[in-house]
Amino acid sequence: MSIQYAYKVRDTAGRFKEGKVKAASETAVAEQLLAMGYVPLEVKPAGVGLNRDISFGRKRVTMKDLAVFSRQLATMVDAGLTLMRGLTILADQVENPELRRALHEVKKAVEGGQSLSQAFAADRRTFPPFLVSMARAGEVGGFLDVALKQVAETFEAEVKLRSKIKAAMTYPVVVFCMAILMCIGMLLFVVPIFEGMFADLGGQLPLPTRFLVALSGVVRYGAPIFAALIAAFVWWWRRHAQDDKVREFVDPLKLRMPVFGDLFSKIALTRFSRNLGTLLSSGVPILSALDIVSATTGSKVIEHAVHDVRQSVATGESIAGPLSQHPIFPPMVVQMIASGEESGAVDQMLKRVAQWFEEEVEATTEALTALIEPLMIAFLGVVVGGMIICLYLPMFTIFDLIE
Repeated sequence: MSIQYAYKVRDTAGRFKEGKVKAASETAVAEQLLAMGYVPLEVKPAGVGLNRDISFGRKRVTMKDLAVFSRQLATMVDAGLTLMRGLTILADQVENPELRRALHEVKKAVEGGQSLSQAFAADRRTFPPFLVSMARAGEVGGFLDVALKQVAETFEAEVKLRSKIKAAMTYPVVVFCMAILMCIGMLLFVVPIFEGMFADLGGQLPLPTRFLVALSGVVRYGAPIFAALIAAFVWWWRRHAQDDKVREFVDPLKLRMPVFGDLFSKIALTRFSRNLGTLLSSGVPILSALDIVSATTGSKVIEHAVHDVRQSVATGESIAGPLSQHPIFPPMVVQMIASGEESGAVDQMLKRVAQWFEEEVEATTEALTALIEPLMIAFLGVVVGGMIICLYLPMFTIFDLIE
């Protein structure tokens, strides 16, 4: 029976590492670590006392998990370990329980005579089509380790891209939420106090103050309804955000947003260029590559463009021609792809385009961060300051009311 062990090792460069792995005994753990090129320092049973793993529900397999898995498997295959040996080691040592379960299923399928790509394809929820196609291309061409390294690089680039998006979005979202909460707090708790004071004094309140008092009443009595509507919308959005009809409406709006539209456009173009270039360089057929890429850009606008490209290529025409009909693709990108088609190096040209867009995304993110910070501070000041001014406007006539 396998149990989980915690280990501490040093790699060939002398760096200290630690982790967890499932095995039948401490000796088996040591053998696995030695096979991976590590020097075991300590191996002991894990999951004891406060170190016990606690799981709340099912943990999703992230892009980062897949990137680490792909790179580790590629390293093992490149080092001469058999595919089965590599899968056995990784299936026992990965920390994500959902990925561990999936890898055990993959190992069983490979043991049963299936190829790695077939085993991946059997669990589409865990392993995306991009990984399946790259593994299939690597198996056919005899360069599985290289294909898996390219998968790891692509996933790592995607993780980095998502972190940049989060960096650009986190600050304005946090400040906006703070402003909303402060406004709600003032409308629920502060304005009613002033409202009672103004009522005792009598007299006509200024128009801005009357509006604020009325808004406070709406929020106080409508708060449960608003909360229920927001909860219902969040529930609906989580269930239907990826529906085709919803994305057909939302994705074009995202690209037309005043501040973030340009960033979203560059992100989608980065994914398109990088993924298509990687698939083509690995020998994936162009039509299959286009089918896969259309679902990985995260934008229905580019998905429609890729669909037009696929129809064009299927009839023997070029890639660049249909792209020029879609405004989201800048003329420079279309010209670079056309140049790549003429020279027979479309994959390399696409990778250059992806690199250029990645740099553009980074520059745009930094510019947005620098721009949004003062804007959001000003927004917060205007909203909260405006409410305070509305509350204190009657103070200018309060002495007249007292008299």
